[in-house]
Amino acid sequence: MKTMQAIVMTGAGGSEVLEEQDRPLPVPGFGQVRVRVHSSALNRADISQRRGSYPAPPGSPPDIPGLEYAGEVDETGPGVTLWKSGDRVMGIVGGGAHAEYLCTHEREAMAIPNGLDFNEAAAIPEAFLTAYDAVFRQLGMKAGETLLIHAVGSGVGTAALQLAARAGIVVTGTSRSSEKLTRAQELGLQHGVDASGDDWPHAVEAIAPRGIHGVLDLVSGPYLAGNLQVLASRGRLVVVGVTAGATQPIDLGVVLRKRLHIIGTVLRSRPLEEKIALAREFADRILPMFLAKSVVPVVDRVISFADIRSAHDLMESNSTFGKIVLTWA
Repeated sequence: MKTMQAIVMTGAGGSEVLEEQDRPLPVPGFGQVRVRVHSSALNRADISQRRGSYPAPPGSPPDIPGLEYAGEVDETGPGVTLWKSGDRVMGIVGGGAHAEYLCTHEREAMAIPNGLDFNEAAAIPEAFLTAYDAVFRQLGMKAGETLLIHAVGSGVGTAALQLAARAGIVVTGTSRSSEKLTRAQELGLQHGVDASGDDWPHAVEAIAPRGIHGVLDLVSGPYLAGNLQVLASRGRLVVVGVTAGATQPIDLGVVLRKRLHIIGTVLRSRPLEEKIALAREFADRILPMFLAKSVVPVVDRVISFADIRSAHDLMESNSTFGKIVLTWA
């Protein structure tokens, strides 16, 4: 039996539960391609899954994390017409990307833009697909509107910032790090707000006294009350991450009075058809921006899969800007 190397969670807990193990080489089914993964990236979802609070969806490996990949088509299954062996592809999966090989539906895979290496490409799928979906498909942001992005220095934050700024949206971003806010200005951030204290809503109100049209919240928890405070009438809030907590009291009076829209979203558990539709739309509309270099993947650093525990510890330190990329090289 042919095998591959994979990062395996031996249980729920800290980074010590992660091990590199041999696993059977997956076989592509109908309409699937097998990808030789050169690089992947680390996401907050991987941390949550390791802790035992975010299990993989049905059909994904329950103990091999990893939501995105960049690599080469290694083998095609029956019925595949879009790709051939050797094609450079990237994409998102429900899990299993922290392995040397994975299988995915051919229409979920996207071509890696020319000029990008595998490490750069690995920083694109989860961050930019999530950001594109949240900013434009969920919030429906338009040119001239105002957008508040929490954790603007994160992977999704830096992606959303670039996409919004290129679309003519006025972006305000929060971070607990002044250094991250300064670096975000280079990506198009117009207004930076220090969120290390509890007074960030007042700072946002000073920037946008008529209120913010849309909020992209990657933090949640105690940020909820402030989000409702700064939103304009008929404003929209999309909750993408709950790193600061998933349970919080809500003032429904404010929601009613302002006629607010509160949206929750996650890509991982969506049906295959929805993921394919998003991937194809993203490939048509956004991938050309990478060719033109009007948007760029933001890589904090590249770490070998052999040092996976250190990568997890680094992400939990909240000291990174952009993505932590993992490589088998």
